[in-house]
This record gives sequence, C-alpha cells and structure tokens, in this order.
Amino acid sequence: MDKFDSRLATILSRRRLMGAAGIGGAGLATAPLWAQAMKTIDLRLPGKPSTRPLTSSFPTKGEMVLHRVRGPLLETPFEVYNDGIITPNDRFFVRWHWATEPTAVDVDSFRLKVRGHVDKEIEITLDDLLHKFDRIEYMAVNQCSGNSRGLFQPNVTGGEWGNGAMGNARWTGVRLKDVLDRAGVKSGAVDVRFGGLDDAMVPDAPKFLKSLTVDHARDGEVMIAFAMNGEQLPLLNGFPLRLVVPGWYSTYWMKALNDIEVLDHTDDQFWMAKAYQIPKTPFANIAPGTQDFEKEPINKMVPRSFVTNLKDGQAIKPDAPLALSGIAFGGNTGVAKVEVSTDGGKSWKLATLGKDAGKYSFRRFDATVDAPQGGTLAVSCRCTNSDGVAQPMDMVWNPGGYMQCGVETITLKAGEA
Repeated sequence: MDKFDSRLATILSRRRLMGAAGIGGAGLATAPLWAQAMKTIDLRLPGKPSTRPLTSSFPTKGEMVLHRVRGPLLETPFEVYNDGIITPNDRFFVRWHWATEPTAVDVDSFRLKVRGHVDKEIEITLDDLLHKFDRIEYMAVNQCSGNSRGLFQPNVTGGEWGNGAMGNARWTGVRLKDVLDRAGVKSGAVDVRFGGLDDAMVPDAPKFLKSLTVDHARDGEVMIAFAMNGEQLPLLNGFPLRLVVPGWYSTYWMKALNDIEVLDHTDDQFWMAKAYQIPKTPFANIAPGTQDFEKEPINKMVPRSFVTNLKDGQAIKPDAPLALSGIAFGGNTGVAKVEVSTDGGKSWKLATLGKDAGKYSFRRFDATVDAPQGGTLAVSCRCTNSDGVAQPMDMVWNPGGYMQCGVETITLKAGEA
C-alpha cells in the first residue's frame, strides 16, 4: 500500500465524520464574520465597488476573498497563482449553489448510487472506489463559468468574481466509464445526470443537477475524483467524491457526488435547459442589449492567460528590462503559445513556455519587455491553444456573465519601483 492509500485507508477505518464542526456556523472562527475585524482587498472591478473582505474563517481554508457565506463563494487571492501552476487545496476557490452544502459525511455509510437506464442499479462504497477500480490521475483546471464576471461592462447580475474563481490541481480517482460499465449502460441511453449531497433550500426550488451526453461520460477522461493534490478532497471542494470534467466549466464538476442516473432522453430539467445558457456564438460574445439570440448550455472552456508577477497600477523601474511571468491554459486543449504586447496588440512577442503538465493544466510563461523612461506601460498577454483558437482582443459580454476570456491588460507606472 503506497503512502496515499495508507492515508485514505486510515480515514476510512476511523469512521470519521468529515467537517463535523460545520461551515458558516460553529465551524467559523470564534466571532461571526460580520463581527470580525477583517482585512480587505481591492479586486479592481471596473465601474463598481470592488473592495471585498478577506477571511481565514472557513474550515480547511487559508486566507480567501469572501463573496458570500452561505452557500459559500470564496475566491482565490490572485497572488496565489504566481507561486506555481498547482493551486493549493487551502487556497482553492469555493462555489456552492444552495446554502445546504454538506457539513458532515459519514464515510462508512456513504454510497454512490448508479441507476436509471442501466442493466442493474448498484451502490458503491468509498472503499470499493479506492481498491476495486483502476485509478487515473491528471492535472486539470477547474474554472467557474462566471469567473471574472466582475469585469463585465455593462454590469450583469450574479456573483461578481475577480479572476480568482479558478484553480489547477492534480486530481486522482477512477474513470466514470468504468463505474458506468459496472452497472451496464443500456442501448438507447442519451444523457448521464449527476447529483450531490447538497439540496434545494425550499421544496419548489430545483435541486442542482447536471448532465453529460453518454458518449462524453464514457470517454475515459471524465473522472470520479476522491483526491486533490495528493490529499483527500476538502469538504468545501466536494468531499468525498466530485466529478472532474477536464476542459469543461466547473458547473459540470458535481461536488459531493452521490447519485448518477443514466437517462434514455435528453435532460430537460432546470439546470440544463434554462440555467447556464450561453449565446451560440464564438466565445459566447454578443453586443450588450441583444435580446434575441440562439442559446446552448455552457460547455468547453476557452483559452486564457494572465500576468501574475506584476499587479495593475504597480510601479516599475524606468528604462530597464522588465521580467514578466504568468499562467495560461488552453481551455479544452493544450497551450500552443503565449504572446505579450506593449502596444495595444499592434505587435506581439513570443513568450517562453514552462513545462507542459498536460493539456488541461495551467502552464507557466515568461517574457522580457523594455520599460519606458517614464509614464505608463500597458502589458497584454494572449494565449493560443493547440486547436489554433486565440483569446479575443476585446473582453466578451453576455447577459449571464459567463466565459470571460478577453485579452487581459495591466497598466504599469514607470517611476520609483
């Protein structure tokens, strides 16, 4: 038994109740959030109040940007991304839809159910998943559909994230395909629907459920993960199991996964047919105010890149070489190149890419540009993925505030650094 297996086996043998201290109540620090003296951070959101509190009061989490207590919306402070391509578990963003996120899970009584249009309905224990299925592992970016919604202009409704509703982790688990095959998917299956331990807050509200086509669900890459960066999943990030759908937005990455239903029809419930709908246009981009447009469920991610070693508005040494470094990801495929520009995109300089950790992972980049003698320097970065798709120069807009991917530009001040 390797070190990782030993740690998880110990957890199982203790009949441990995960997160029993709670979230948002007794599990917070000694004083309520609203009574604590809290540090703040300016997310530099255009055209709106952009200061948010920082909190370290959530179980298993370090200092995070607080957007909402229940269900928790916690953003990763952006400087974390400069420390490496792996986002630490204790700084990984958190997003729950309903204020009913699980505060405790009994690992011995927990079962993952597979039902619906299958040869036989089954229930699988955590121990079975750990020891009776082949294990897979890969790096993948998990990004909220509304990441960077606070940058949308004109403003849109919804959680006004900065750029920190994303993270990259090494996920470990089993193939969803293997679990489905254990139940036996019947001919005529169309979609596979996923549910978790959270539930709607009132009887008439729709439980959060998401679906993939049966072919996607059985592609061998979609994972039922039980570990994140070599450790058990944090409770706030979906313990004991979560779905990992590499290259797709995190709305499909069901947390606290406990129910899999194979359907013989297209899933037409609220969270697929009405929620998370995007314009069926390149980058989901339409002109503000557009009323009539064809829609589709949000799906594959698109490329993005960010300078991480410098902040917007930062002072730099004048008339000197300026080192830039940052992260990029290709969305649903790998990073082919990253370029930087200091003239508004009129010309581009190729950056040096760091180690390739897999096509779904963050990838580092580095470049050097010349700082002016004085005044300001606008630095832009642009990622092109392996399919030849490049970030658009302009920031995108749609009424849901989804899929922001426009080229990011930071403005630096040449002076006393």
